[in-house]
Amino acid sequence: MLQPDQLKFFAEKGYLVVPDVIDKVKIEAVKAEYTHLLDDLYRDWHARGMVTVPPEGLSFWDKIGECNMHGIDWFQPLDISLPHNDIEESTPMHFGPAIFDIVTHKRLIDIVEQLIGPEITSNPIQHVRIKPPARTVPKDETRAHITVTDWHQDMGVTLEEADHTKMITVWLAVTDATVENGCLQVALGKHKGLLPHCQKTQVGIADSFLPTEQIIPTPVTAGGIVVFHPFTPHSSLPNVSDDFRWSFDLRYNVTGQPTGRSQFPEFIVRSKSNPKRELKDWKIWRGLWEDTRKHLSSVPHIPQHRWSSDGPYCA
Repeated sequence: MLQPDQLKFFAEKGYLVVPDVIDKVKIEAVKAEYTHLLDDLYRDWHARGMVTVPPEGLSFWDKIGECNMHGIDWFQPLDISLPHNDIEESTPMHFGPAIFDIVTHKRLIDIVEQLIGPEITSNPIQHVRIKPPARTVPKDETRAHITVTDWHQDMGVTLEEADHTKMITVWLAVTDATVENGCLQVALGKHKGLLPHCQKTQVGIADSFLPTEQIIPTPVTAGGIVVFHPFTPHSSLPNVSDDFRWSFDLRYNVTGQPTGRSQFPEFIVRSKSNPKRELKDWKIWRGLWEDTRKHLSSVPHIPQHRWSSDGPYCA
């Protein structure tokens, strides 16, 4: 549980680093789940001649490295969301029991409850983030989940419907996040309102509004979290190490309030008023996303954010 001084720090600074939230057993279970998933994917890609090095003897990271070299999109099959556009019935994604256990982890949700109250919905704006060493990332890669993340506010990547939603971001480290391997950095105390955003490498804060002072990195060890106010400006540092950095980006909001991406499925993770509403079965979670994928593959594109490249601050 968060202590009064931590709650005060969060209120004043707009973020909080909390170590040792998820136990090692749960972290290792996620790693095992993803290792098994990538094993199956890589075997198929090798059988189809898309990669040349056989899977035997390759580590999880070796396989991602081989996929990078051959231009294979290894990221989307590992992600816990659908992409921004071009959604098809066959678009890959991953929803399994180990990551569901993280999203619904009691200690994590206890912390969320202290910040937004006891009626909590798992917001569908969520991603796995696996960042290779920057020198190995293809030059045309723009996804924030793989390459350097532009300065942004998390409320800035929602639609207007969520502007008054009480929301929190939980950034969970699966591997140690350090300055060298590209941990997050935040602008202190700048969480008082929404700034204009533009289409940059990703969607990012307009140049004239970028933070220039009181910027600090937020390193955190595996199993720890960085909690963000939805208006806190943050970005990632480049991964200048020789190792991968792995995290999950999770969001939660007060149940009944708009998620900011209503075309994607939400679910109730905690309800003190009616615990029977809480989702306990990961297969139902997966089914919600499968149904959504099928629906979105057959309708016109629905934007995931509000900003255009020709906005008044983006010239």
